[in-house]
Amino acid sequence: MTATLSGCGSMGGGPEDITLKLVAADYGTGPANSSEKYWNRLVKGFEATHPGIKVDVTVHSWKKVDREVAAMVKKGQAPDIAQIGAYADYAKADKLYRADQMLSIRTQANFLPPLAEAGSVDHTQYGLPFVASTRLLFYNKQLFAQAGLDAPKTWDDIRDDATVLGQRGVAYPYALPLGPEEPQAETAMWLLGGGGGFTDDSGSYAIDSAENVRTFDWLKSNLVDKGLVGPVAPGKLDRQKAFDAFTDGKVGMLNGHPTLMQEAERKGVSVGMVPLPGIDGPSKGSLGVADWIMGFKQNGHRVPLGKFFDYMFSDKNVIDFADEYDLLPVTDSASAAMETDARFKPLWKFLAALPDSQFYPFGKTSWARSSESIKENIGKAVAPGGSPRSVLGKIARDSAAAERTE
Repeated sequence: MTATLSGCGSMGGGPEDITLKLVAADYGTGPANSSEKYWNRLVKGFEATHPGIKVDVTVHSWKKVDREVAAMVKKGQAPDIAQIGAYADYAKADKLYRADQMLSIRTQANFLPPLAEAGSVDHTQYGLPFVASTRLLFYNKQLFAQAGLDAPKTWDDIRDDATVLGQRGVAYPYALPLGPEEPQAETAMWLLGGGGGFTDDSGSYAIDSAENVRTFDWLKSNLVDKGLVGPVAPGKLDRQKAFDAFTDGKVGMLNGHPTLMQEAERKGVSVGMVPLPGIDGPSKGSLGVADWIMGFKQNGHRVPLGKFFDYMFSDKNVIDFADEYDLLPVTDSASAAMETDARFKPLWKFLAALPDSQFYPFGKTSWARSSESIKENIGKAVAPGGSPRSVLGKIARDSAAAERTE
């Protein structure tokens, strides 16, 4: 899907005119809610107030946008702006402007600190957070009420509640999607609840840490081996299949994000949401997920890029996109505005979790290969006869090998 979005400014067609080429991902599900509409509005407003700068936008599906940008860069035809899923490879190759080379001080300082950190390589920010989401534990209020259960706060609560739900015939007492679609998210949430994570405090991989092994030992023995995760083996259960089962009323509990909340309520499922449970109580932080936008150096458009980004990251434009797709804003001021606006009350719990969220190690170029190893292997950790220690060790070795080649 390609659109040249021309605006209202007096361009004049002269040699001083600049055209910024922007490639973006489509968050919509079809033509009716394509992201092209957002960019059309944004660019029209920007061009009207910035004569001499045009913006040419191309929107691709998420399945192909990263590949399209990579091909453009390889051909020596990098876009000026790319809104995609990762930035670290381009930053390491010195193809991106630093945030402080483009943005006003006010704009750069307005990013939520965890997102600014997640957008940094070696403590320097290159990735500008475009949109974010956090995760909470979702539970089916009707199933819980019928079973006389309270919302879980700890892992033992999850096990005990799942046991009761299973006895009452719920198909998926706890849905554990460790299939190849997005198992790194489910894995990260459980590791956080167990006091671990993909990396340690120094930023080094710690995938096979004692805390992480203990977490998957608990999962295997307390949920999977007891038959409390449903009819599909976790290693074969994709996230979307688990979400579909939840919106069909077949799941007691699972970890979810804002879009699932809206879809479940549209299908008549009464949704309860609580912070992610941990060993002894709610986890100290949630999993945060972010997508990125960045400015490429190739065409030398540093100043107009900065003007565009300063405009794009205004509260109105940030909230406009987040509202359209049930996602979260990436700036302090836009978050504060949503937290005081009753229209966004369904998102308040997700917003509250964002400042303390932990993100994937986006700044590592090795993360892509590490993530692939998680997708290929993590389901085996809880399979019959599987060994969490050996599987996590395999992922750790793959990650370390990828890091050595950074």
